[in-house]
Amino acid sequence: MLLWSILQARQSLFHPYTPVAALIDFMLNCLAILYATTLLSSSPQTLNIFIALLLLLALPYLSSPSRPSASKPKSKPKPPPPQPSATAKPTQIPADDPDPLPVKPFVTAYRGTMLIVTCAAILAVDFRVFPRRFAKTENWGVSLMDLGVGSFVFSAGVVAARSVLKARLAGLSQNLLARLRTATRHAAPLFVLGLVRLWSVKGLDYAEHVTEYGVHWNFFFTMAFVPPFVAVFDAAFVRFLPSYGVLAILLASTYEIALDFTELKGFILTAPRTDLLSQNREGVFSFFGYLAIFLAGQGAGMIVLPRAAKGASTSILHDPIVRKLGTWSLIWCGLFYVLTDYTFGLKLQVFRRLANLPYVLWIAAFNTIQLLLFAAIEAFAFPNVALTKQNETKSAEKEKEEFATSRILRAFNRNGLAIFLLANLLTGLVNMTVPTLHVGDQVAMLVLMGYMAVLAAVALELDRKGISIKL
Repeated sequence: MLLWSILQARQSLFHPYTPVAALIDFMLNCLAILYATTLLSSSPQTLNIFIALLLLLALPYLSSPSRPSASKPKSKPKPPPPQPSATAKPTQIPADDPDPLPVKPFVTAYRGTMLIVTCAAILAVDFRVFPRRFAKTENWGVSLMDLGVGSFVFSAGVVAARSVLKARLAGLSQNLLARLRTATRHAAPLFVLGLVRLWSVKGLDYAEHVTEYGVHWNFFFTMAFVPPFVAVFDAAFVRFLPSYGVLAILLASTYEIALDFTELKGFILTAPRTDLLSQNREGVFSFFGYLAIFLAGQGAGMIVLPRAAKGASTSILHDPIVRKLGTWSLIWCGLFYVLTDYTFGLKLQVFRRLANLPYVLWIAAFNTIQLLLFAAIEAFAFPNVALTKQNETKSAEKEKEEFATSRILRAFNRNGLAIFLLANLLTGLVNMTVPTLHVGDQVAMLVLMGYMAVLAAVALELDRKGISIKL
C-alpha cells in the first residue's frame, strides 16, 4: 500500500488507468501478497527486489510527457461567472452539502487488502507451497489463517458502523422489533449460503475439519447470526456504554469467565457428539467471540467513517483519526499483554477454535493497528483527500477519493462477500480437478496466479459496470 501510494501521489502512475497500470496494480496488490504468503514467504528481500525490477521494466510504458506529477488530478478551469447587471439582485449558488460519511480511501484499502489475503489463503492452503505455519491451528496458538477469519469479521463490523451513524445523523431511533426485522433481512442471504455450503460439503464428500466449527455449522452461519445479536446488544447496552469497543471487551470477558470457571471449555473440547448442540459446539460457542470481534470492528468504524472536522490538521501526528486509532491500539495491545504474558500476566493462550478473549484481543489489536497504518499512509501521501475545501463540489471530492484509491482494492472491497463466495466456489472446483497435494511449486503458483487473476478480473468488471452485489 505504501509503495502504491507513493507512486500514485508523486507520479500519478495509475491515472489514467491503462491496461499496463492495471497489471502493475494487480502485481502490487495481488501477486505480491500471493508470493509473500507462499513461495517467497521466507525471503521478503527477494520479493521486494522482484517488485522493484518489474516496476523499472514497466516505467517506460507508463511515463508520458502529459502525465501529471501531483497528489491529485488537475481539475478543468472554471469559466468566470457572468457579471450581474446593475438592476439584478445578486444570487448565491449554494455548494453541495458535504457527505458526513464520505468514502475513505484508507478504509477501502484496508478491507480490499484483507479480502485479497483471505482469498489467496483459502486455495493456497491446499498446496504444499503454502507454509504449514500459516494454516489454521488445531488447538492453541495463532497463524495467518486464524488471523484471516477474525479479520473478516472485524472488517464487516467496520462497515456496519455506517448504518448506525446514518441513523444517528438522521435522528432515527428504531425499536428492537424494527431492528430485528432489518437484521433478519441482512442475515437471510448468509443463512442460505450456509445451507448451500452444508449441502455441497456433505453431498460432494468434500474434505472438512469437524473440529473447526462442528458437524453442520460453518462460517456463513456465524456471519448470519451476527446481525440479529448486534441489534439486541445495540438496543440493550450501547446507550449505557461509551463505545462498542467497551461492549466487545465486556462480552468477550464474560465468555472467557464462562470458559475458565465452568465446564464449558471441557464440553467444547471433549464432549461426545450425541445431539445437535454437541455436534456443533465449536461453532455455537465460538460465535460469542466472533460477535465481540464484530462489535470491536464496529467501534473502529465509528472512529474512521465520519468526515474529519473542519480545520482538522493534515499532519500525521495531529490527525484525529490517527490519534484515536493509536489510543485504541494501545488499549487492545495492553489488554492482550496483561492476559497472555507469562511473567507479569495471566498466562492465557490464544485459541481460535474457542474464539476466546485472547483471540478477540489479538484480532482487535492487529486490525486496529492495520487501520492506523493505512490511515497514516493516506495522511502522508494524500494529505488533502480527507479535507473539504470551501465550495468544493461532491464530484471534485469524489475525484480526489478515486485518485487516492487502488482500483483493484476498491473492486474487491465493493463486492467483498460476492468475491469471497466466488473464491470458495473456485477453491472447490480446483480441489476436485487438481491433485493439490501432489503438484510441484511451479504448477501450484501457476494455478494460484490464474485463480487470483480470475478473481481480480471479475471484481474489476463488476466495479467498471457499477455493480454492487449485496448479499
